Amino acid sequence: MKGASTLFQSWRTCSPRIPPGSFLLQTVKYPETCFCRNVQTVSYQIVKGSYIPTSQAVQPNTQTTVKPTPEIDTVGAFQKLPMVMPSVDILASALRKARRVEPTKGIANIARRERNRGAKQLDALMKELAAPLKAYLENFPKRKYLHPYERSLVELTLGDGVYEEVLKKVDALKRKVVVVGKEHASLCAKTLKKREAEESLKEGLEKLEGVFTSDGKAVDELMNIAKSLRAMPVVDLKTPTLCLVGAPNVGKSSLVRELSTGKPEVCNYPFTTRGILMGHIALNFKHFQVTDTPGLLKRSDEDRNNLEKLTLAVLSHLPTAILYVHDLTGECGTSPSDQFVIYKEIKERYSNHLWLDVVSKCDILQGSPVFFITDDNNAEVNAAPEAESYRKMGPAGAIHVSIKTKEGMNELKQRVHDLLLAQMDNLSSDELTSESLHP
Repeated sequence: MKGASTLFQSWRTCSPRIPPGSFLLQTVKYPETCFCRNVQTVSYQIVKGSYIPTSQAVQPNTQTTVKPTPEIDTVGAFQKLPMVMPSVDILASALRKARRVEPTKGIANIARRERNRGAKQLDALMKELAAPLKAYLENFPKRKYLHPYERSLVELTLGDGVYEEVLKKVDALKRKVVVVGKEHASLCAKTLKKREAEESLKEGLEKLEGVFTSDGKAVDELMNIAKSLRAMPVVDLKTPTLCLVGAPNVGKSSLVRELSTGKPEVCNYPFTTRGILMGHIALNFKHFQVTDTPGLLKRSDEDRNNLEKLTLAVLSHLPTAILYVHDLTGECGTSPSDQFVIYKEIKERYSNHLWLDVVSKCDILQGSPVFFITDDNNAEVNAAPEAESYRKMGPAGAIHVSIKTKEGMNELKQRVHDLLLAQMDNLSSDELTSESLHP
């Protein structure tokens, strides 16, 4: 002990910088400050299971995140629609699964076990009813995300706003099922006696069943919509397509049967074609599409029926070549003068499409033009030289054909082949242009 005291005294005398009595103050101030001068601390926070510095996390995000809009450059959404079960099948399956739910094991008290079983069964029934409805709402696309052609088909086939209205009803049914199910499950869980739990379970099951039975018609409507949309013909936008256009009953469907694999109904009355019918052509190991469309009448777009609007939707939204069919025999029910007016309107509106004119039924076409009583109302049109020539021979350069005698059919097939090859070149150039603009 004496040696340690002597060493301490000698160290004090050998340190002239430190005045007597200030040793402890100096040892606390300088050594610790110098030791910690170069230490840097960084705080971290957990974000989605990863550690990132807080300094990066707290930086304000000046860029707003914009959800990308899905590209609407393809068709085929209707074929991806889910299979919708009838409402009675959904309800029966849900009730069957819910009744098989057992209470949690290990509950000795009878009242607690019964209310546990009731609450679990009501919750299971609610989930079994809501789950398919949620899947339907997620897998049926919103109309604004459809290709313009498919958007038009939805509107014209189902009616304006029907698609969205049915989806809203299904969503309302799902929300109602969830609210009622949670409410009665909660009430059942709060019961004190076994009898009360059983009565609460029975009441909840009846309430959920009643809600789904009364509002389940929306599910059946959605099922019918899915069936109608899946039956729509699939159009490949990258395959050259020939669209047959003309007045009703001029022979479009007969030409489709002759030119392609399509087998549309052929009858001698207007508007035989009640939808878009698709056929295919295979020429020299190349495949093409042919569409048969409903006939057009002489009237404004506001007065056209949905069948006529389907034809205009095809021409407006699909890259097609047009095969326009004329009937000058008077059998179709539309006068040549009215056909001329329709033809001029469509030719002017879709002048950017590749075009080929065909005069059908040439085997019964008389030498003198057919004159309808209604032609008297088109005096100005009939007076034009072009209209007079049209009534006799059709448009300039038109091919005269006959399905019955096969007259002109070989020439028509060759011209159609050349037209589709030209359409293929147009599609290829458009695709290259699109790739250069959007690499």
